Amino acid sequence: MSKGKNGITYAEAGVDIDAGNALVERIKPAAKRTARPGVMAGLGGFGALFDLKGAGYDDPILVAATDGVGTKLRIAIDTGNVETIGIDLVAMCVNDLVCQGAEPLFFLDYFATGKLETETAARIIEGIAEGCAQSGCALIGGETAEMPGMYEAGDFDLAGFAVGAMERGADLPAGVQAGDVLLGLGSSGVHSNGYSLVRKLVEISGLGWESDCPWSDGTLGAALLAPTRLYVRQALEAVRAGGVHALAHITGGGLTENLPRVLPDDLGAEIDLDAWELPGVFKWLSETGGMAEAEMLKTFNCGIGMILVVEADRAGALTSLLEEAGETVHTLGQVSEGQGIRYTGALL
Repeated sequence: MSKGKNGITYAEAGVDIDAGNALVERIKPAAKRTARPGVMAGLGGFGALFDLKGAGYDDPILVAATDGVGTKLRIAIDTGNVETIGIDLVAMCVNDLVCQGAEPLFFLDYFATGKLETETAARIIEGIAEGCAQSGCALIGGETAEMPGMYEAGDFDLAGFAVGAMERGADLPAGVQAGDVLLGLGSSGVHSNGYSLVRKLVEISGLGWESDCPWSDGTLGAALLAPTRLYVRQALEAVRAGGVHALAHITGGGLTENLPRVLPDDLGAEIDLDAWELPGVFKWLSETGGMAEAEMLKTFNCGIGMILVVEADRAGALTSLLEEAGETVHTLGQVSEGQGIRYTGALL
């Protein structure tokens, strides 16, 4: 290589390739911990390989999902508590995959920032690896983008991409009918939807992220960063046990908008709002904003993170199975004739 002038470098323009390489080395052990049957190579290649036969599939259908964490990131950035935001990222993707009847197989992340801080980035990606490990999903690749001038100091963005598989003919929803029972699985909090409104309500309240949490121990910021619950292993176990006709991940749009997505056009649902106790975080949000019950139900999960639509004569056995797996299960109501969700009882 010929000698050139001692001019400007990429690092002087704000991109530190050495820091990126150091990050890859730092996160390799975390990624390795997520290895599962089917993984063919480690991090560092131009692409990530996965062997479906090695994962045990004969006639697989692939299912893909992508998502982010939304403005919950703002709280993580402002507080510096970034350890669990990666769990949120994984959960928002793999909880969707399982609703199709698919087993999550592998995950890729996209992390973008203005100035790469290796320690912060590593904590975030180690959280992603933790989410993958909890859901049986291998972290087999990703992209770290350092883009000076695109982000304010300390800011970053995340996106996730998950791929799952199922044997042909095992896709959900399938066989949903009037009389099916709705089993609701408890959420761990707000999960990762509605945070633009959450942040507005915190502003209205006059509290800061380091203020005492009004509904539990610790700070307000820490409480609002409780990671999205992962339902993958429990839901797949229920599906394999038989009697599950559909699953609905309760994300943006709440119960009102998400449950109809898995129901046939001529069917709706009846939900008893007295079937569960509204968690404290949602009571506080409602009281702070003077929110109507209908607005709560189409904005937040309101304490129900996943709904299983199951055969009536299998509801008891599936409830026991899910409770043994650590879930809090509420019998919410049933599928009924006619479109739309009809509520009885009172949420607030």
